[in-house]
Amino acid sequence: MSDLVLEDIPPTECVAGADIVILAMPHIITAKVAMELFDTDVRIIDLSGDFRLKNLHDYTRVYAPEHPCPERLGSFVYGMPELYADEIRTAKHVANPGCFATCIAASLLPLAKSGQLSDKTVRLVALTGSSGSGVHPQAGNHHTVRSNNLKAYKVYNHQHEPEIIQTLSAAGANNVSLDFVPVSAPLSRGMMSIAQVDAPDGITEDQLREQYQAYFADFPMITILPKGMTPEVVAVKNTLRIEIGLDIKTDPTTGKRTLCAIAALDNLIKGGAGQAIQNFNLMTGHENAYQLQQPGMWP
Repeated sequence: MSDLVLEDIPPTECVAGADIVILAMPHIITAKVAMELFDTDVRIIDLSGDFRLKNLHDYTRVYAPEHPCPERLGSFVYGMPELYADEIRTAKHVANPGCFATCIAASLLPLAKSGQLSDKTVRLVALTGSSGSGVHPQAGNHHTVRSNNLKAYKVYNHQHEPEIIQTLSAAGANNVSLDFVPVSAPLSRGMMSIAQVDAPDGITEDQLREQYQAYFADFPMITILPKGMTPEVVAVKNTLRIEIGLDIKTDPTTGKRTLCAIAALDNLIKGGAGQAIQNFNLMTGHENAYQLQQPGMWP
């Protein structure tokens, strides 16, 4: 027996006296709850996909046939501190990024910012653990299906693709496109993205690492690995950290140079709740990684 009493309390009553509310519900449901809060003074951090995209066509293509309040698209600040820290500090409404979008965009933001990603196609393979799909049980998330198995899914059709393009475009990448293949991995949590793109002309690996280190100078939880090291999911598990590895290959026959940018993060922390707390920190006057600087469990 339990003395717990479950009540259906209206959203406006739930937020009474609060400064900031974090919404962590499925899309559509979140938008309907948010609609009841827009006329209040409470600030919102939304973890759903309802307010990440600015374009209604993108939303209806990847999330749902209709949006409950399409006029609000574009009114939320996109909650990626590495791109919008100043805007997040003063925002009333923040849309927390998706996990794939965070991992992939982080690995490419310095290139986008410098214009080195414009007019290019990024070839992407990204692997995710089962918790990336939430807690709702599905056949594809069953342990016996995922264990000792790798499976591509939603090939060239993942819902985070327009979000990634929107983010890279906002950072400065004009006319960028993605060939994105997501992969279901036998992990409960964790994510890795592997992006390949034509390397910028005239840049060396050392210069590229310096460029990335300069871009992420205010984000100590993002590590640019030295040459010869590649990211590992286990190294960032249970943390806010992102590891990024960079390599440039020159084809011995054609002379063509290809850049590979690999990133790893914990999809439940930096790819989800931890990034929401980063946004909360910025909105309350703290540094983005305040109280989130714990190291990984390994090595």
